[in-house]
Amino acid sequence: MDEVALTAAGLYAIVLLRAGGTYAVGRLAGAGARRSGFAGRYSSDRFRRVERAIQRWGAPGVAVSFLTVGFQTAANFVAGSARMPLPRYLPALFVGGAAWALIYATAGLGALELLGRLFAERTAFGVAAVAVVLLAGCGAVAYRRRKGSPGLRDTVAEEG
Repeated sequence: MDEVALTAAGLYAIVLLRAGGTYAVGRLAGAGARRSGFAGRYSSDRFRRVERAIQRWGAPGVAVSFLTVGFQTAANFVAGSARMPLPRYLPALFVGGAAWALIYATAGLGALELLGRLFAERTAFGVAAVAVVLLAGCGAVAYRRRKGSPGLRDTVAEEG
């Protein structure tokens, strides 16, 4: 078995467990969570957009969600909380999960191979590239923290 197939198989197992678990948590949460302290998350624009997409597209929407970033977890959770029947959900999980695993196995291994060659042939350039990526990531985190939502202490003070 070559490394792409082995990686894809491992990623497929991971995505089945992760997405299936998200669906199960959504199914357990159900309508009661909408009335709990988490109601704010259920009323967010992103959540409502995902909910409308799942209601409109159903299982094909769940399958296609695996090709997105940031949408698939919400789609699986909403499918569970909307109580999408397992006979409709499981084929979407299997097809979407397979597509996700193949994309990440091929693209991920390709990126690792490229980085390996970069470090082997041009170590200084590779180190500089990694440093730029790390600095950009740290800058993005710092920016989001400064711009982001109020801290927990501020939220508690407002509620108190």
